[in-house]
Amino acid sequence: MPLSRRDALRTLSALFAVPLVRWPARLADPLAGTILEYQAGRARGDWTAAEVVAQALGRSREWNAVLHSTDLLSDTALAEARASDDRARAGQLRGPLDGVPLFGKSIYDMRGLPTTSSSAEWARLFPDAVRDDALEIARMRAAGAIVLGKTVADDFAYRGNGTSSLSGQVRNPYDPSGVKTPGGSSAGSAVSVACGIAFAALGTDDGGSNRIPAQFTGVVGMKPTFGLVPRTGVIPTWPYLDTHGPLARTVADAALLLDAIAGPDPSDGLALTAPYSRGALGSLRDDALSGARLGLVEAHVPRAQMSPESLTVFDRALAELVTGGAIVERCMPTVTLESYRRLFAEAATARGDVAPDSRSPSATANALLRYFERHGGDAQRAVARGLASYQHFYDVLPTEWEAMSRIVTLPYERDPAGLSFARSRVEVVAQLAETFRAERLDAMIYPTMPFPAPRAVDPWPDIRTALGYGNWLGLPEVSVPSGLGSNGVPAGNISFVGLPGSDARLLALAHSYEQRSKRFVAPPVPVRG
Repeated sequence: MPLSRRDALRTLSALFAVPLVRWPARLADPLAGTILEYQAGRARGDWTAAEVVAQALGRSREWNAVLHSTDLLSDTALAEARASDDRARAGQLRGPLDGVPLFGKSIYDMRGLPTTSSSAEWARLFPDAVRDDALEIARMRAAGAIVLGKTVADDFAYRGNGTSSLSGQVRNPYDPSGVKTPGGSSAGSAVSVACGIAFAALGTDDGGSNRIPAQFTGVVGMKPTFGLVPRTGVIPTWPYLDTHGPLARTVADAALLLDAIAGPDPSDGLALTAPYSRGALGSLRDDALSGARLGLVEAHVPRAQMSPESLTVFDRALAELVTGGAIVERCMPTVTLESYRRLFAEAATARGDVAPDSRSPSATANALLRYFERHGGDAQRAVARGLASYQHFYDVLPTEWEAMSRIVTLPYERDPAGLSFARSRVEVVAQLAETFRAERLDAMIYPTMPFPAPRAVDPWPDIRTALGYGNWLGLPEVSVPSGLGSNGVPAGNISFVGLPGSDARLLALAHSYEQRSKRFVAPPVPVRG
């Protein structure tokens, strides 16, 4: 039985910890709106979680013939949705994500499914279903979320094109010709969100793997502060760079997912250890831009190399920030994409330290061992079995087990090259913080990437981006769509970037811009060509 209007509003207020002064609009398509709109529809009795999850699973199956975005679907999603409906009837929903259909990524462990890593060879070597969820998946389930399954990525989340040896090329749903890349490696997550298969999805980011597909598919992508989200139970990449976060159609939905997966856990030795309070990321105000000081880093805006449309949507975004009350100041930090690598090396030299290495072989080898240790059995034998397949992409690793065995057991928290990198990070971020203090900045802004999606088979334009800059410094970054080009394909995103720990402030600024600009436009319904 549907709740009364008063009881439904009270339920929504409790779920989202905000006073709701009016109903969200009634939607014809429950998967087309926000999580708030979806939960309002449930409270009104417009639909149940089981009905919407069944619709999401059906879309994934039907559209995957075109999109190639789904790796595997869960066999338990419908049962979990019915359990959420039972909680709703009892007035015991766990929070705003309870009953919400979401996705993981192919490198995440998910109980009852094999972890393919979107690699044909890895899927052949390790075909068995895993018994435990990755920590982030477990936290999503604890929040009541319905994990639909896993999305396609580049093999081992290594490249930025959305090309899987197991599933093929993920398609950009905005491109009717079917040739443009959706970006990667979190390609399937971004595409599934853009198309309205799920409200949000998990992605990972070592050098742009969330932000690249966010821009190329015109959705919100976030790289949180390094260490805010522990990474246990996920096939590893580079432990001193790897950062996990959400992709969503709106900043508010991204904030809800990040809030559910953030917080310390001792199983990840590089995760932050400070206590985390759930709900800390949910203070989003439409007027957050008013009075905010935003640093426009011209070194990160290669105007001479940007396409006219990319420049147009970026300059329009700047104008919208100003009309929203922000103060946009041109600034030149000492730490930019042109200087950060040199500064890391100089800091290590001044300390008398070993050379810092963000991609230390020892750290990656040990992370891979620890991934398999969760599965039980002989972890070293499992690493040896998968080494050739994994090393084909993470080619800093030794090719032979004899050499690999000498580095695999050193805990990555004690790896000298990784520790040197972490020490340099602290010193270089302190230099950037001086600029923030001197300029009284709340955030920096620049294009997420200075060009739109190229063809999947073509090399990318030879233009430096600030993607790696954010990973090396561990900075939080929220990428928000800033508009389509004349061809109907997303032309650019704007990034809000801050000092470590400023995730909530960045989400608030990004939300305020999004509410003024409303640049997300859903792609056409995928159909066979």
